[in-house]
Amino acid sequence: MAQGLQVVSTFPFSSASQAVLSEAAGKEILCLSDSDEFEASLGEADVLCAYKVPTNWREMAPRLRWLQASGAGVDGLRISGILAADSGVQVTTAVGIHATTIGEYVFASMLMYNRSWPTMVRLQDQRIWPRSANWYKLGGRELAGQTLGIIGLGSIGQRVAFLGQAFGMRVLATRRTVQAGAHQEHVDQLYPMTQLHAMLSECDYVVVAVPLTAETEHLLGEAEFQAMRQYAYLVNVARGRVVDERALVRALREGWIGGAGLDVTEEEPLPAESPLYTLANVILTPHISGESVHYDQRLAALFAENLRRYRAGQSLQNRYDPARGY
Repeated sequence: MAQGLQVVSTFPFSSASQAVLSEAAGKEILCLSDSDEFEASLGEADVLCAYKVPTNWREMAPRLRWLQASGAGVDGLRISGILAADSGVQVTTAVGIHATTIGEYVFASMLMYNRSWPTMVRLQDQRIWPRSANWYKLGGRELAGQTLGIIGLGSIGQRVAFLGQAFGMRVLATRRTVQAGAHQEHVDQLYPMTQLHAMLSECDYVVVAVPLTAETEHLLGEAEFQAMRQYAYLVNVARGRVVDERALVRALREGWIGGAGLDVTEEEPLPAESPLYTLANVILTPHISGESVHYDQRLAALFAENLRRYRAGQSLQNRYDPARGY
């Protein structure tokens, strides 16, 4: 077994999680929120847990051999060069720890849309009591018996599929490739990405849960929105740039689709002049679908397991693959 590792983290682990991680590392880990202290500690760091790294990390952290990303998406790390195949640093992600909370977020968004919840909250703020649902076009759609399409069947997509079937929905999903006769638990039909339009035309609800790569940037544009049903509701919990935002705004304004629940946008924070703020058929949240009171515990459990594996010379969970881009 390797000697204790010098682990530096910018993620603010709780005291209990720090104790678990220090035991797994064989040495007390450093959790640093001060940027100067963090940069000063990089010179001795073997392992780093962070969402971002300095662009000059090679000079600042010459001993660094492994980065445990504190989030699932690592597209923000590309500019640093640490994701390159020849960087000399293993990168692992936090994929999987968000599935429960983001799955619940997806269905909260769909249920809010179905029941016109944002409109009802605004009416409450104005002390207005509608005499009937028809007065303010308060919706009464149901999920049961409807068709749910999932773009991306990673841990989040699989959790959404499970919940969709629990709600009595017909569940369709895409994967990068689908072999003849392939089956996925909780999915009624699988589609290869080449048949995305065929799947979209069947869906009442569409959930986007793919990583952002060169292949998925602007995966959904005008052609895809026109392939969707006019009353379909889109939920994006992936990355904003997976969707062509201009095309989405047009689709929402002109009624190509019914509405959208967006936790991510192409530019974040979303500029105040964005039309997405004023569209009545949009539910916006500020990239918080993965937030959970259990995040600390789940990330610590994953990181601790990887620390034990690393010290034992075993393969790490959630390794980033430069060839795939995630």
